[in-house]
Amino acid sequence: MFYRQEYPALRDSTNLRKRISDKLKEFITIFGGYEAYHFSTFTNFGKWLHRPVDASALGIFRILYGLIMLIDLAEERGGGQMDVRFGEPLKCHFPLFGGLKAFSFPTMGCIYMIMWFGAVGIALGYRFRLSCSAYILPYWYIFLLDKPSWNNHSYLFGLIGAMLLFTQANRYWALDKYLNPNLPSTVPYWNYFLIKFQFFILYMYAGLKKFSPEWLAGYAMSSLSHHWVLSPFCWFLSYEMVDLLIVHWFAAIFDFSIAFFMTCELTRVWATPFMLLFHLMNSRLFVIGMFPWVCLAQVPMFYGCDWPRKITRLNCKHLSFCIRRPEVEGKHRNAECKTDSTKSDTDKKVPDNSSTRCLKLERYQTANMNLFQKCRVFLVLFYCCLQLFLPYSHFITQGYNNWTNGLYGYSWDMMVHSYETLEVQVKIVDNLNQQEHYMDPYAFTEYDRWTKYADMAKQYAECIQKNLHRLYLKKSNAIPLKSLNISIYFDVWCSMNGRLMQRVFDPRVDLMTAEWSPFKRTAWSLPLLDEFKHIRPKLLTISNEVYNWNNATDVLFVADYPSLTLKNMLPPDIINTTLTILEGNVRYAEMQFNESYFLTAGKSVTISGGVEYRVTTVGLTPAIYMITYTNKTILEDILTVGDKDNISKKPWLPLLQEFKARLENYKRFLQHMGNCVLYLMYDVPIPLQLREKHINLT
Repeated sequence: MFYRQEYPALRDSTNLRKRISDKLKEFITIFGGYEAYHFSTFTNFGKWLHRPVDASALGIFRILYGLIMLIDLAEERGGGQMDVRFGEPLKCHFPLFGGLKAFSFPTMGCIYMIMWFGAVGIALGYRFRLSCSAYILPYWYIFLLDKPSWNNHSYLFGLIGAMLLFTQANRYWALDKYLNPNLPSTVPYWNYFLIKFQFFILYMYAGLKKFSPEWLAGYAMSSLSHHWVLSPFCWFLSYEMVDLLIVHWFAAIFDFSIAFFMTCELTRVWATPFMLLFHLMNSRLFVIGMFPWVCLAQVPMFYGCDWPRKITRLNCKHLSFCIRRPEVEGKHRNAECKTDSTKSDTDKKVPDNSSTRCLKLERYQTANMNLFQKCRVFLVLFYCCLQLFLPYSHFITQGYNNWTNGLYGYSWDMMVHSYETLEVQVKIVDNLNQQEHYMDPYAFTEYDRWTKYADMAKQYAECIQKNLHRLYLKKSNAIPLKSLNISIYFDVWCSMNGRLMQRVFDPRVDLMTAEWSPFKRTAWSLPLLDEFKHIRPKLLTISNEVYNWNNATDVLFVADYPSLTLKNMLPPDIINTTLTILEGNVRYAEMQFNESYFLTAGKSVTISGGVEYRVTTVGLTPAIYMITYTNKTILEDILTVGDKDNISKKPWLPLLQEFKARLENYKRFLQHMGNCVLYLMYDVPIPLQLREKHINLT
């Protein structure tokens, strides 16, 4: 006789797995209000995504998004400065793809007009698919055309618009619904899921990016505590502690946790005031366009899908009878659908409205998904995985990595890095006679971000070469070149998060022949000197001592690589300048006197005014030195200042001034679009307000 032998260890392991599974199911139910079986299999998950829910909350978000994008068009999309961005023939653009080119200014004005009508159509819910396409396709074209204008929220706006294109957000408070009353009042839940997931990733990854030593040490956002928005915290904390605890620590914890708190039913109500205050404060602290308002427009989506109907009390009896929470299938689901199943056949033939949604939900749960629905679930999962992967995909696109990893935009590293640019030099060498010329670094662009990224520096050098070629052929007096065989060198000095000033690119590399690949590390992009970050507290102490001399004194900390030379000449208003070596060895020389000095750590020398001087790093290791100076102009202003009461103070909340400025900017935007249409139709000349620039080579 055979019998089944039981092993106590195996039985205990099985019981442990069962307890863990039960606890996980209980956590999912408590955390999000969902039942665990929704996520147990692909089929259950697909049915959960395709279950019908009320379309009203999605419709409200659609309206708000369309209205906000109408404002965004004139501001961060550059509509108010359209003539500056696209009206100059020598303007340099930085497209992600080489074949992407800017159209002429009149054509770009029409493209903006198409976007404007698309945003209006989104807000009104009229011909929704066409309106979304009219807005989002030109949006991504303009977005990809200029990498220097990229930021996280512009990337977010484009993603939301693309997601709305595939949703049925025109089924509530929409002209499409008004013109076609037979449209259902429900949408599949994946319409909500995609948008909520995108914002969940936004908050969570923004918090994860802030959990770094650089952010938690308080170096990213310094002196923000002096803003009036944070003044209540200064009543019981010092300015330094407000910067550290509130700006850095609290922001990191808030960003990471707020999405979880808003998803959980138990904490949602308590987290909402913090969410609202956070975005309202950000709208005053930073110049980030419409980002806070888009986030505020999305906050109600964490609540029920039918909250607008409850507020407006439409179909109140049907809602209270059949659907308490259409998007949450808890303990009331079976009782509600059982009640619906007892209805007569006549009642079941009623067109889709709020009173028949439980019956429809039951059919979705019992019927199998078709092939199209399965493909849609795969696409939803693929998109979610892609958004989870992209912020950490920098090991693939290594050519875009420099001091920070990856293209700025899809990484969600918001406010983690702050830059201070000291000097930018563009040197052009005529290879025919080896004569050196210097050009205004911003002669062909108003952007500054190209000074930090190798890919954009390479693009800018190529654009400079093309523009100089065009000017050379026109025999322009501003171009004293003897040939078109030129070399271009960039020397950029920058500091990140309070570090030492250092070079971004190797100034000895000719960018016309320099190699760059999106998948290989850029050799001529100099790495960040992280070995010196430990001396930042010492630098802060020295800075405070120098600032205490008087209000006109300042100090500059510089780190340079071996065998590289800093060339500079003091302007007339800089006096009492001293060079002090902190670490390493340098050779100091003044070209007028043809003298040089070898300086080691602790040594100092006075820099003469009006004389070109050179500081060359000697040895095998980088050198650190500081330059202290007095600004003569500021000193004279301090000595001649009159009554302090006459000094105008900046208002705390200049809402009226901001409204007037935005209104004037929007008027310019509308005028630009109108002028472009008149030019294309009737050849009416377009008045342009070109940016002041200096192309002359010296």
